[in-house]
Amino acid sequence: MSLVAKTLGVGRSTVYDRLAGSTRPRGPYAKADDADLLPRIRQIAAQRPTYGYRRIAAVLNRQQRAEGLTPVNHKRVYRIMAADRLLLARRYTERADYGHDGVVVAIRSNLRWCSDGFEFPCWNGEVVRGAFIIDAHDREIIAWRAVANAGISGSDVRDIMLEAVETRFGGMRAPVLAEILSDNNDSRTQC
Repeated sequence: MSLVAKTLGVGRSTVYDRLAGSTRPRGPYAKADDADLLPRIRQIAAQRPTYGYRRIAAVLNRQQRAEGLTPVNHKRVYRIMAADRLLLARRYTERADYGHDGVVVAIRSNLRWCSDGFEFPCWNGEVVRGAFIIDAHDREIIAWRAVANAGISGSDVRDIMLEAVETRFGGMRAPVLAEILSDNNDSRTQC
């Protein structure tokens, strides 16, 4: 028997218990009071949809103490919420699909411009940061700014937007609507 247990990598007592049938198969852990807590947790989660399990446990415990009941451990609230799929989605791993296929197409120039920024750390310790506006149709950089050891300010961005309008349209106003796409939360601006 010890050779079998050693081959399986388990203790001899485990093999004896399995052969005798005295071990119970493990299932999901649940306490008897979980069914009473679930409606209360659901109600709090419906009222406060942005609350995580710890904040819901705090609200639940506040209610429990007000009614003279014993408080509930936050791990138990987590287990109940996980079993009922009430936990919040993780911030980056379970994001909703925005439906963008990555292709920005414009049928002619000056309809859609895109803007972005970049940063290059240099060997001497300086950091060069830049921003630019590019036409989505002909892929021409219309305007850009670069600074060393500083950030691109809002006035720099406004200056390159104005420079782009002046370069393409010859004045301070665009005769047609031009859409400017940014990678910052898929924001859109029209000029």
